[in-house]
Amino acid sequence: MTVYGQQLQDKQKIRMHYGLLERQMRRTFAEAQRMGGVTGTNLLVLLESRLDSIVYRLGFAPTMRAARQLVTHGHIELNGKKCNVPSLQVEPETTISIRERSRKVPMIIDGVENPPAMLPEYLDRPAKSFEGRMVARPNQETVPFKPDTAGVIGFYSR
Repeated sequence: MTVYGQQLQDKQKIRMHYGLLERQMRRTFAEAQRMGGVTGTNLLVLLESRLDSIVYRLGFAPTMRAARQLVTHGHIELNGKKCNVPSLQVEPETTISIRERSRKVPMIIDGVENPPAMLPEYLDRPAKSFEGRMVARPNQETVPFKPDTAGVIGFYSR
């Protein structure tokens, strides 16, 4: 495989995992470059800080795509206020909860009764709770998904 092919494959793995369109991925990469520091780490931090990623990692949805749908359909509250923007960057000390009227949705009930086996260190969720918190920013060590970001950097830097 060529270098370009490998870089493209690395980028596509990340895109498919997070369910992003090319424009969203390109925008996120540009923001990661502007942040200063290690671009690959910044990219993962930005992707893991998205609201749909947080909802998925908290276990309220079985897949990233389902988490995006929960957010888009208005089932999620941030600090008590309804939010329907999956790409919203969640800040530390933010409370993410399921709206009161959405607590009867079977997928959400299943997620609450069967929490994820391992919650990332930057998230906190009491057992059998419809609420979770982002306690810190994700970093390279605490991100559960470990893609090769060097290929993505090479792909977008050409």
